[in-house]
Amino acid sequence: MIHLQEYFLAYSKHSSKKVLLFFCGILASLLSYSQKKKVDTTSFIQTVDIENGNIETVLAINKHFEAPNWHPDNYLILNSKGKLYTLDLKSKDLEQLDTDFADQCNNDHGISADGKWLAISHNDMTDPSPKSYKSAIYVVPIDGGTPEKVTTKVPSYWHGWSPDGKRLAYCAERNGNYDVYTIGVNGGKEKRLTTAEGLDDGPEYSPDGKYIYYNSYKSRHMQIWRMLANGKKQEQLTFDENSNWFPHPSPDGKWIVYIAYTSDQKQDHLFGKQVKLRLMNLETNDIKDITPVFFGGQGTINVPSWSPDSKKLAFVSYSIN
Repeated sequence: MIHLQEYFLAYSKHSSKKVLLFFCGILASLLSYSQKKKVDTTSFIQTVDIENGNIETVLAINKHFEAPNWHPDNYLILNSKGKLYTLDLKSKDLEQLDTDFADQCNNDHGISADGKWLAISHNDMTDPSPKSYKSAIYVVPIDGGTPEKVTTKVPSYWHGWSPDGKRLAYCAERNGNYDVYTIGVNGGKEKRLTTAEGLDDGPEYSPDGKYIYYNSYKSRHMQIWRMLANGKKQEQLTFDENSNWFPHPSPDGKWIVYIAYTSDQKQDHLFGKQVKLRLMNLETNDIKDITPVFFGGQGTINVPSWSPDSKKLAFVSYSIN
């Protein structure tokens, strides 16, 4: 979910050699990064193996890409500058996905459990709301087509499908506060699940539909939380100095992965920060790093990006040219 960057449409155990190359990329990013200049972004669309930590760069491209979803047919769906793209993991072919009028899509999009539908968040400039950013949620066939609108209130940012495909979980601002909501995939009345002051974001269903995982600032530090799918029994899962965002349960239900900012970012999740991906074992609650620290943040792993076999994650790291 985007809040301070709303005007920008969601801009969205390694071998020694791999570690050296990875950190060289980070160093180059830090030396060249300047927020005061107009700069170009190189996006490194990557995968990481959760068992051995091996990182593979699928594609390096001089354009800002964000938020990879991993489809069962072995391709990724990403966004860039308002449009959606597919990236074939074998051929490396990158193609724009037809979303008809929805050409201001941000980095909150994801695939239904059956692989047939895609939920997107599009800035609906036709909405009469006076709010500066008017993200609404739509669903569209996975191969593209005309989106069907789900939410009537803005801004709304998609984050999760229920396993049965009947409900969507999302973050939305209503009356000045961002909370977690759910709604039927065909629309209707939305249900508010969190009510605490401060940001609640990134809601995603567990594969069995029992829980919704999310990140929250209710402890006055951004941490990972979990609640029952009806909003009850809200419990905090992480308790560290990092700012932790976007928990994604694995398809086999054994893990969650999330992005950790290595410094306190309060309620922000900005681009161009030092971050790492962390993995929690849901049986033991043990947590480990699965990447070194790298240059990323907003756009790195906003959405579900597990491989179907729960062995790898897709993510995006960056350098600034």
